[in-house]
Amino acid sequence: MGKIIGVQFQKNGKLYYFDANGFEVRTGEFVVVDTARGYDLGEVAMGAREFDPETWQTPLKKTIRIATEQDIQHSRENRQKETEAFSICQKKILEHKLEMKLVSVEYAFDNSKILFFFTANGRVDFRSLVKDLASIFKMRIELRQIGVRDEAKMLGGLGPCGRPICCGTFLDQFQPVSIKMAKEQNLSLNPTKISGVCGRLMCCLKYEQEHYEMTRKKMPKIGREVTTPDGAGPVTDLNIVKETVFVRLTNGDTSEIKEYPLEDIVRPQDSQPRPEPVKKAPEKEMPAVPGETEVPEEEEQPEKAENRPQENAAENRENTGNGEGRRRERFRNRDQKAVLGQPVKRENPNRPGNASAKPEQKEAPRKAPEQKTPEQKAQEEKAPGETAPALNAPAVRIPERKAPATEQKAPAAEQKQASTKSAWADALEKAMQAIGQDK
Repeated sequence: MGKIIGVQFQKNGKLYYFDANGFEVRTGEFVVVDTARGYDLGEVAMGAREFDPETWQTPLKKTIRIATEQDIQHSRENRQKETEAFSICQKKILEHKLEMKLVSVEYAFDNSKILFFFTANGRVDFRSLVKDLASIFKMRIELRQIGVRDEAKMLGGLGPCGRPICCGTFLDQFQPVSIKMAKEQNLSLNPTKISGVCGRLMCCLKYEQEHYEMTRKKMPKIGREVTTPDGAGPVTDLNIVKETVFVRLTNGDTSEIKEYPLEDIVRPQDSQPRPEPVKKAPEKEMPAVPGETEVPEEEEQPEKAENRPQENAAENRENTGNGEGRRRERFRNRDQKAVLGQPVKRENPNRPGNASAKPEQKEAPRKAPEQKTPEQKAQEEKAPGETAPALNAPAVRIPERKAPATEQKAPAAEQKQASTKSAWADALEKAMQAIGQDK
């Protein structure tokens, strides 16, 4: 088992832990320890305590020695040099016209380097400033940009409450603070009232946040109906600090708001017992009858499209002679294939190779009837034997009656067939003559 001590390098600064290295030190004494920046002088804020090195997560640096009077005097001299370096650096910043605010200067304990802390709105090119400072102090120069909270911690001051700011007295590190905490505590959202010296939300909003969250869970919400010793009514307001509830009680046409402690408030959900969950009884299985076997239910399968047309084969044969039957059969086959998800195959009824195709008959164009004169009508009314041409009557041409298209097509087909036959006969006769001449 080893011993550990806590050391602070600045007043109310962060606490760092070091291995005591066998030294018996007490709170308030100064020690020289080994840090990442070299040897440094710090004040012991936590006395030596035992710890298990195996359970400690990070390796601890060791304490070099307990500070002597020379070490303390050397530290005081460095504090005086820091004030001089601050004024020199401030003049150089004005000469280079840099938009930065110098906050603090810190000398290393072994005088190996000087640290300058500043604040700025953005990035600052201070390379020329570093060169001038290095030529003056003849040692290593470091410039570090910090935030507004760190600036307030270094400078100190008084808060809105009239007391010294928390970060400058006892806070060793900053906790995250959000506007939600101000809403939970029913504070005014005016930025000037909830902001600190640094311009950020006050750190003290974090102190009571846990108490507000725990108390609000126990209290009823605003607007809920509750029961009080004087009657029932809705909740109008809550006092988290005193843990009291304001309830509006109605008495006829008048209403009154009264304050009750949380112990006297009964919520409806607290007064009514919670219903127990109903347990479902396990389903009893029917005993199997000997000699009987369970037959699994067959799933309905869609009928194949190949079997459906066979059911109505007789109807299809009766309707094949007319176009209506073929049209019904075609639509029926198309619907059956669409149900099974197969591609629909449509046949063109006008295709020459289709057996069901029927040659269309073109109707002859109808001619408009000619208008007849009164004399022509009188001649038609007379008997055929009594007809006599009228004197000085113009010659009338009676249109010949044309045969229907169906009657005209038949002789045309016969003439075409006869012409083809005569052409074959002539060709055959010519071939026979040519063979006879060769012989």
